[in-house]
Amino acid sequence: MSMDGFNGELWNEFQWEAHLNEVEKKSEQLRRFIESDLKGNTPRWITLLKESLSEDDAFEAYVEEELLMDEAYFPEDEDDWEDEEEYDDEDFLFGFDEFDEFPDADEDDFDAGEEWKSLSEDFALSDNGSLDNLGLFRDARFYAVDILKWGESIPAKSQDKIFLEFVGDSLKIAAKLAGGYSFGFEQEFLGANIAYTKKALRFANQSLEMMGKLKTKSCFTRQSYTEFNSRLFELRNDIGVYIQDLRDRFNNSID
Repeated sequence: MSMDGFNGELWNEFQWEAHLNEVEKKSEQLRRFIESDLKGNTPRWITLLKESLSEDDAFEAYVEEELLMDEAYFPEDEDDWEDEEEYDDEDFLFGFDEFDEFPDADEDDFDAGEEWKSLSEDFALSDNGSLDNLGLFRDARFYAVDILKWGESIPAKSQDKIFLEFVGDSLKIAAKLAGGYSFGFEQEFLGANIAYTKKALRFANQSLEMMGKLKTKSCFTRQSYTEFNSRLFELRNDIGVYIQDLRDRFNNSID
């Protein structure tokens, strides 16, 4: 995304939200083309499940595609996106390999020999942190993967529009959290982080509503419905708290 529209102004969440909504409208045709087959009948997540070795791989591919679709939101100029060259997509989205070293950072930000800091929630909420260390994203990721596993058990005849939208929206919760996290926590882009996270909240609310509709269609066992509903309800509430935390951080930075 070009920074020309800023004119030196610090955008809040509502200005970012209006901008992101406008970009989404312009890219809707391309999004529909990528997410569906040529006949427009198969959601992208179903195709990714068929192409992937596991539900985890399908989830990662889905989130990566979502971020690529939203690439128009990001700064085009290298000077406007700090640390862009320090991480590749895989490291940024899903943490570092167990045996990989962390990227170099200033000693003030990360002291060698204190790797335990990288596992803390406070470190995750910094520009040196990893998305996979953000507890909220981990919860959304595990939930999405389990929904994919559940979805594969549903007979094709029961996979109606509500079912397809429910699974898609469940995946988008984590994707939008990842999109927000990609902007970081600096004051300049914190409003974008909040705007993206609000989209995750909207998809969580939509998923809760559709889950109730699917319950009447006997897509869930009593146990699976209770478990998924409880997890999604808690995830939705945690996203709301996270949004308020981000807002507090933004407001404190301009006081």
